[in-house]
Amino acid sequence: MTKKVIATLALLSVFSTYASAVALRVAADPVPHSEILNHIKQTDKKLDLKVIELNGNLNANELLARGDVDANYFQHVPYLRDQEKALGEKFAVVATVHIEPLGIYSHKVKSLKDLPDGAQVAVPNNVTNLSRALYLLQDSGLIKLKGSDASSLVTTADISDNPHHLKIIEIEAPQLPRALDDAQLAIINGNYALQAGLVPSKDALALEQAKDNPYANVLVTTPKLAHDPRILELAKDLESKQTAEFINQHYQGSVIPVNP
Repeated sequence: MTKKVIATLALLSVFSTYASAVALRVAADPVPHSEILNHIKQTDKKLDLKVIELNGNLNANELLARGDVDANYFQHVPYLRDQEKALGEKFAVVATVHIEPLGIYSHKVKSLKDLPDGAQVAVPNNVTNLSRALYLLQDSGLIKLKGSDASSLVTTADISDNPHHLKIIEIEAPQLPRALDDAQLAIINGNYALQAGLVPSKDALALEQAKDNPYANVLVTTPKLAHDPRILELAKDLESKQTAEFINQHYQGSVIPVNP
């Protein structure tokens, strides 16, 4: 073995040791993502994990692209792909963890059967979650869409039948719980519902099905860090049976582990 190869291997070893000793910075939504990560912090003492909670003003993919964090945990793959196009970046999915079913909520009616004609329905305004919301309305028998393949993205222009004359209002996803005071229905992402004190498994008038759901939340990093020992350790923890048990016990069906 040449001196050059030995020196290179020694340098890689030093880098690996250094990388493993530095805290892993992960940006995550407060609920349930940060809660799940903080559970892992308590159970895996080998992993030095720094959880950075997101607020509505931070784009976790921009933080990752700039190197301000090492990974993020808050999004599903369809949203990630849209972000890659918007930012001109490529990211790496290293763990698939849980599903937060999109739900239909109301402070005005107790059943979808009670929905008045011309009711206002608040929905997420980003492309992927708007599409999810419209498919959920279709599955609940409230509208019909031109396309029947739930893997295809749709917009309000794809509504072919609206027998209840629903008025679809697109707003920022984090603001949807507040819309419950004004709109008859709001279709809310699971994490924002939990943050607002809602219990999706009990409070939702209708929920997305978990089976074959393409919107599982994932751990994302950069291609450069995809094989970092700290990233691999966290990915293993997130996909573990122990984490699935924590999710099932803590969220009681409001968050569903992909690896039960």
